Amino acid sequence: MSQKMLQPTGEKLMYVVMFTHIISAMTAFMFNFVLPEIRQTFHLTTVQVSWVTSSYILIYGMGTVLYGKLADQYKLKNLLTFGLLFFAFGSIVGLISQTYSMVLVGRCLQAVGAAVIPATSNIIPIRYFSPEKRGAAIGMAFVGLSIGGAIGPILSAFIISITNWHWLFLSPCFVLCALPFYQKYLREEERSFTKQMDWLGCIFLAIAVTTLLLSITKSSWILSLVGGCSIGLFVIRIYTITNPFIQPRLFASRGYSIGLILAFILSGILLSLPFLTPLLLSQVYRLQPQDIAFMMVPAAIVSAILGRTGGRIADRKGNLYLFVISSLLLIISFVLLNMFLKFSPWFISIFLVLGTIGQTFIMIAISNSISTILPRGQAGIGMGILSMVIFIAQAVASVSYGKLIDLGGKMGIHEGFIYSNIFLILTIAQVLILFGYYFLFYHCSKKSLLH
Repeated sequence: MSQKMLQPTGEKLMYVVMFTHIISAMTAFMFNFVLPEIRQTFHLTTVQVSWVTSSYILIYGMGTVLYGKLADQYKLKNLLTFGLLFFAFGSIVGLISQTYSMVLVGRCLQAVGAAVIPATSNIIPIRYFSPEKRGAAIGMAFVGLSIGGAIGPILSAFIISITNWHWLFLSPCFVLCALPFYQKYLREEERSFTKQMDWLGCIFLAIAVTTLLLSITKSSWILSLVGGCSIGLFVIRIYTITNPFIQPRLFASRGYSIGLILAFILSGILLSLPFLTPLLLSQVYRLQPQDIAFMMVPAAIVSAILGRTGGRIADRKGNLYLFVISSLLLIISFVLLNMFLKFSPWFISIFLVLGTIGQTFIMIAISNSISTILPRGQAGIGMGILSMVIFIAQAVASVSYGKLIDLGGKMGIHEGFIYSNIFLILTIAQVLILFGYYFLFYHCSKKSLLH
């Protein structure tokens, strides 16, 4: 069946995808605000309680690749059913947990199930929409992320104000409301089961990703060594067996490889807004957590409203046009944040709106660009790798930003000056990325990108 005939069904599916993204984003963000309460409940250290979020991110990041690979071989309907049920099951385990170990088990089970959501949201636009209509569909997924990011902190604060933090595990169970709609609208697919899954290659990749992420957060050279060895074994594996976990020819596509590099750098730059802004408002303006959440909500709301508009711009004007607009918004935001740190925090909230819109638009542009390059049979694993690269970049960036701030503090530099210099560096980096994207994706011929 042609993509044109499937598009009406695809549009209905994207509303379901948007809903599941809202739940997923809420689940990821809500627990960040209750770590002090969890630490106090179980008498934990800061390092111990950080595993509530670290374990979720590690499993979630690797799970997107695994589900993407499985989606190229198995029915998407079955994968979603498994993932969403597991997501809800993990939430129930966390809800009834009485020990910290059970809280961690619940979060891990949540991540195992929730990882199916970004994997499938990347695949559905490719399977149900033609390239010229795909941008708006991808935009709807980002709308869900923005809404979830806005609601998460508010809902977290509300629940904590009236009851115990355990009840944060209840809201993800509502993801099961989406399951009947996925069953209804996802078409029956013919899938070949002749290719055996390369589980050993998957294990090598999982060990590599996990140890490298931990080495970054823990500053451990031993974990870096283990991660490097695991990558080496993974590379040897994919080049020496017939059906590897990832086909080496996928990286032979110049456009795809360049796209991953750009996505990695961009993700690190874009993390500056949600990561640095709360720290900035706390350390420079001395705002309380609830005031910080209130300052960040307008940006998330505006981004959610305009998310689909960004996708439509990509469809009508092209990815380059959207990339330029979003880059200019980010550059303006970074410049204003650099210049107006001494003024009212309301200025920061306004500048954050510009940056967050640019953040949403630019990820739509890069995701749409990469989706048009991937061959249909490699779409699942290809977009899964993109999601994993984004998670790794965010982990690297969060540690790097944290170390820059700590280094400035040790050197006796005023907090405002530290943040101002970081935003100046980000401005220069975004300008370079804009020129790099134009040259690599549009100055070069499309044929040279594909081969």
